[in-house]
Amino acid sequence: MKAYQVEEPGKPLVCNEVETPNPQGKEVLVKTISCGVCHSDVHIHEGAFNLGGGNKLELPLERPYTLGHEVFGEVIACGDDASVEIGSKFVVYPWIGCGECELCKKGDEHLCNLAQNIGVQMPGGFGDHILVPDQKYLHEAGDIEPHLAGSYACSGLTAYSALKKGLPYSSDNKAIILGVGGVGMMGLQIAKSAFNVNPIVIDVDDEKLEIALNNGASKAFNSTKEESLMEILEHTEGGAMTLIDFVGSELSVGFGTNLLAKGGKYIIVGLYGGELKMPLPLIPIMERTIQGSYVGSPGDMEELMELVRANKIDPIPVEKRSASEAYQTLLDLKDGKIIGRAALMHD
Repeated sequence: MKAYQVEEPGKPLVCNEVETPNPQGKEVLVKTISCGVCHSDVHIHEGAFNLGGGNKLELPLERPYTLGHEVFGEVIACGDDASVEIGSKFVVYPWIGCGECELCKKGDEHLCNLAQNIGVQMPGGFGDHILVPDQKYLHEAGDIEPHLAGSYACSGLTAYSALKKGLPYSSDNKAIILGVGGVGMMGLQIAKSAFNVNPIVIDVDDEKLEIALNNGASKAFNSTKEESLMEILEHTEGGAMTLIDFVGSELSVGFGTNLLAKGGKYIIVGLYGGELKMPLPLIPIMERTIQGSYVGSPGDMEELMELVRANKIDPIPVEKRSASEAYQTLLDLKDGKIIGRAALMHD
């Protein structure tokens, strides 16, 4: 099989021929049809997350490693203990826990400290085959287009899980999505369909804001404009009750935390990086909640895919590219050149 792999963090990917896995026991071998490219892939490709102050969280991954956790593919082989129809096609849930710890047993497998995630610790969809540990991680996609389907395993799942944490939503002008890249744009579509709210959107890119308005955002603001802060506070009548930050940078948090009403929730999803700096007395005085949200649980995935199969979530823009363009796609994503999502298509 062919895989576009990271041999040195931050360097161009290398196309390697590697042995095709032979599924054993409950394992399922999936031939990759498409794989969405996530901003997390940019960080994993670089080998570290930015913690601010010159500090980094290094990723101890065995090299070479194969990125890609937004996989849609076709089952071509199964272990003796799996019973999946050969030729059937699925979205793959990539956040694989140990199954034995307290977190896994309560349904939060994505938070497992011993996780072996597809596209991180385990080879992912930048390869033309992946080995899935159990058929329980396979989800039917209905009639969703193949180039979009895989994005629900991270982009869609991450947005859905974050939006659940933001409940309840009282009105459109009390909910804000900050950052309308691939995940934020997916969040806008899910907010409309699953949570009956058309949120305000904030970004630094007017083109993305225009697309968001055309896709149901109730209002759009460019945070680089000096007047935006006061205009947002006026429009929200004193601040939002829920703000979901799909950027997660020092700049986005510094801007966004000023937009919360008393009792509001600030949910950080993005992994751009940096440090959180804010006056501590304002947190209790304003009774604000600051919460992280990391991908989503297997239960969240089941709920989301029910909505997807029922065609209740409008599609987001997805640019199809050949898998051979994987490295250039990472660069373009890092530079903000991709509107919506990019998907690598395998032959």
